[in-house]
Amino acid sequence: MTIQQLINDRVAAALAAAGAPDAPAVVQPASKPEFGDYQANGVMGAAKALKTNPRVLAEQVIAKLDLAGIADKVEIAGPGFINIHLDPGFLAGRVEAALADDALGIAKAASQKVMVEYSSVNLAKEMHIGHLRGGIIGDALVRVNSFIGHEVVRQNHVGDWGTQFGMLVAHMVESLAAGEADFELKDLDVFYKHSKKRFDDDPAFADLARDYVVKLQSGDAEVLELWHQFVALSLAHCNAIYQKLGLLLNDGDVRGESFYNDDLPVLVNELREKGLLTEDQGAQVVFLDEFKNKEGEPAAFIVQKQGGGYLYATTDLGAIRFRVGTLGLDRALYVVDSRQSLHFQQLFTTARKAGWLPESADFEHIGHGTIMGPDGKPLKTRSGENIKLVELLDEAISRAYQLVSSKNPDLADAERRQIAEAVGIGALKYADLSKSRNTDYIFDWDSMLSFEGNTAPYLQYAYTRVQSVFRKADDFDPTARVLITEPAEKQLAVALAQFEDVVFAVADSSQPHHLCSYLYHVATLFSRFYEACPILKSEGAVRQSRLQLAAATAKTLKAGLGLLGIAVLETM
Repeated sequence: MTIQQLINDRVAAALAAAGAPDAPAVVQPASKPEFGDYQANGVMGAAKALKTNPRVLAEQVIAKLDLAGIADKVEIAGPGFINIHLDPGFLAGRVEAALADDALGIAKAASQKVMVEYSSVNLAKEMHIGHLRGGIIGDALVRVNSFIGHEVVRQNHVGDWGTQFGMLVAHMVESLAAGEADFELKDLDVFYKHSKKRFDDDPAFADLARDYVVKLQSGDAEVLELWHQFVALSLAHCNAIYQKLGLLLNDGDVRGESFYNDDLPVLVNELREKGLLTEDQGAQVVFLDEFKNKEGEPAAFIVQKQGGGYLYATTDLGAIRFRVGTLGLDRALYVVDSRQSLHFQQLFTTARKAGWLPESADFEHIGHGTIMGPDGKPLKTRSGENIKLVELLDEAISRAYQLVSSKNPDLADAERRQIAEAVGIGALKYADLSKSRNTDYIFDWDSMLSFEGNTAPYLQYAYTRVQSVFRKADDFDPTARVLITEPAEKQLAVALAQFEDVVFAVADSSQPHHLCSYLYHVATLFSRFYEACPILKSEGAVRQSRLQLAAATAKTLKAGLGLLGIAVLETM
């Protein structure tokens, strides 16, 4: 159990014993050390409900509060806030447990089957900067949920179906015939633009493309073989990006729109049988009273176009049916741009009305903002094109290489390049993850690659700084007891013990920036501890204890950055 949950349960029990059985404890970390380590703020609300003096109630709660072995001081502050100071021995035990366990002493959650849908690229085009946030955030959520014991299913819901693939296959056939396919397919964006231009300018080619759509959808063996080739080539482009970016996605995680194709007419028919479908101007529509416009008209959620074609909405419904009915998911996290918020609200509402998404299944849209340029507009090239993701990653590594070379020119070139990759990719990821995913942010190379402030290079350097201590300490005893006597030791120990709280909070809220803020806080407190409490110059049990605190700091930083998909380095 996390420390916050442990204290919360004890305070809630004390409130109940004091005559407020339904009052929430409202326990949270203290904002300043002088207010203790945790604060219980629920007395104020409970006193108001009971129409009693909050300070008197706080005294009654403290009299009933059992924090033996957890806190060494509990006091009332202001009109009725309860400040809780953790016992140094309790904290020492938490640090020692973390050092003795690969999972840092974190208890596993009651296991759920959780899917994270992320990246989910359109295979017709090369990956660009617009795919960066979904990939980075989704991968962090996969790592965090796996770490606390959930069964996690990674899912790459790629766009691999639809009318545009007739156009692309037609262009691929002619490129193969002309012996130009290898050259053409090196750049998927160019390939797409060439085929699109031909589709728009050449009526004969457009007719051919439409013929291929029909053949593809009807299961023509030769056309399906060409389609499979195109999908494989497109995924090879994606996999190169995933590998360079350090994402966990692989081909086994791909389940594209094509997978649900056979179920689409079935689910449309089911909607009709359940009385949820209405024909409107030739289209099949589910009208949703929950999303009325200003005129009081219900929103139209279209599941089949005029002429019989299907949409993303139809495929998304098919995916929900499969994910609930076949995979048996407890929770699904759709990591997709916030601009798709209304679509997902209507999608989940429709699926629940149809009985395909039970209330027990927690399906969530994990929206994220946009990466902006200095002008406050979505970041693009000077010509207005989307920035290719592979070029962005290469530039991050190149800039990091120049930085590392300037700071440590004596390192061997191979070592500088290894450090540059970890620092460059780490900086790119952390700059994204350290911002609330709900907001847009300004892309800035200088700030993300800085060795000062809340950045990946600062945290990576903090880790190597701890490791340098151990290269100088030749008598470290990894079984030594932790002794907490100095204020800087206690503040660091409290932060280290809160790792479990933070990880579970991130899993619950799907907000990785809380973990980033925590790691920066730990690194800052270690720096203060390092200055206030000499490690190598101290002696005996004190020296060994401080080395243990340093070891726990390094282990926490490495684990926390690992949950963000960021590598640490022994030297920089």
